[in-house]
Amino acid sequence: MSYKRIGDYIHLVDNRNIDLAVTNLLGINITKNFMPSVANTSETDLSKYKIINKGQFAYSAMQVGRDETIRLALYAEENPAIISPAYLVIEVNDENELLPEYMMMWFQRPESDRYGWFISDSSVRASLEWERFCEIQIPIPDINEQRKFVALYNGLMTNQKVYENSLADLQLICDTYIENLIKTEEPKVLGEYIEQSDERNNDLQVTFLQGVSTNKVLIETKANTNGLSFHNYKVVRTGEFVYVADTSRRGDKIALAMNSAEPCIVSAIYTVFRVVKTSELLPEYLYLWFARPEFDRYARFHSWGSARETFDWADMCNVKLPIPDIKVQEAIVTIYHTLETRKRINEQLKNTIKPLCPVLMRGVVENMKFETI
Repeated sequence: MSYKRIGDYIHLVDNRNIDLAVTNLLGINITKNFMPSVANTSETDLSKYKIINKGQFAYSAMQVGRDETIRLALYAEENPAIISPAYLVIEVNDENELLPEYMMMWFQRPESDRYGWFISDSSVRASLEWERFCEIQIPIPDINEQRKFVALYNGLMTNQKVYENSLADLQLICDTYIENLIKTEEPKVLGEYIEQSDERNNDLQVTFLQGVSTNKVLIETKANTNGLSFHNYKVVRTGEFVYVADTSRRGDKIALAMNSAEPCIVSAIYTVFRVVKTSELLPEYLYLWFARPEFDRYARFHSWGSARETFDWADMCNVKLPIPDIKVQEAIVTIYHTLETRKRINEQLKNTIKPLCPVLMRGVVENMKFETI
């Protein structure tokens, strides 16, 4: 076995969506996955878009040098999709000589991306054009060897996907619980259960500075803090909430989070509050209510102002929500914690599998070296 020129094993396909029969429009991200296109296509002629079928690749030759990534993705769905005319559609000549899955595994290696960056042209787009892509050489072992490597990798990926799909069931249970409560429980006014907190960092004992995300989590602040004094910053204790009243420039979402870690400090313009009747309302249950997309819509609808629209403290206190027996809240929160734990495990699984492609491909290269001795 030796390195072979990839262009001898692949060719371009150019089937257009002339009859507009295909409507599923996709793009490619830098992680080499397909994703729903974010392009505005309201006045776009989709008949010029390219059709991609199962087993074919979509390839973007642009920005390879900029992103240091060969933006290549293997389409694995049964139903065809359409992609931008700017993309290339690639097909393997003979799957008895080169498996598309094996080829994709090779190009998932960071070494392949670095090489693509190295040979990309010097234009503004730093492209890796088709002709130059075809000159890339890869090791192509016997087809049975390829099948062995692909089967091992696919088996691990299938197990991870099964685990990931189970997360949707838990999420559905959690959401269904809350939806049933909305229908069966008399809503109560949130203001009766919460109070503002205005603790300042006067003694500078708290140094952990955080920002607030619309994803309902605390994040590393993006502010330039050089030369700033943190005396006036607000302290957010464990179990307390913080939100940004301004909702007009945040993609129709409210930036809000519950601090489940060590105490931190946040900007003085943020609103910090706590649950005062924890025997009647669990902070974690309240957080689940806030994390629903319905609450984002509620907060935006009830935001007011001219230059900027805000959801102020009075608006927060006027929120109505079902507050069931504390045991029911605990059950819902337990399901949520189980879901979050499994999400973390799923990410660990994906992070474990991710470097496996380079390891498997390294095995191919090592076998090739052994055969040449």
